[in-house]
Amino acid sequence: MPYKDKEIEKVYWTIGEVAEMLQVSSSLLRFWEAEIGLVQPRKNRKGDRYYSRKDIELLKLIYHLVKEQGYTLKGAKQHLMSDRSSAEARFETISSLKRIREFLVQIREQL
Repeated sequence: MPYKDKEIEKVYWTIGEVAEMLQVSSSLLRFWEAEIGLVQPRKNRKGDRYYSRKDIELLKLIYHLVKEQGYTLKGAKQHLMSDRSSAEARFETISSLKRIREFLVQIREQL
């Protein structure tokens, strides 16, 4: 059977790739990992961190709470521990609205 071209989806990202996605430093990601304790990336024998899609989504949520909503790390952790599903739903709604706004701005610029 011949090999069929399929798009291979990435499963894990390095700390540098995740830091670039979020536009933060690698040390800040390590700090959040240690302080909040909810993100637990895989590590190889050398100690390199590898983040899954789930880890990245949680880091985006932490970023949103801390950097955009003004929560302290302790407050963000408490919020995530007490009502994580609500926080995730609200974050997803805000993210969707931002994407829609960007799309509408692009359309306006093209007119």
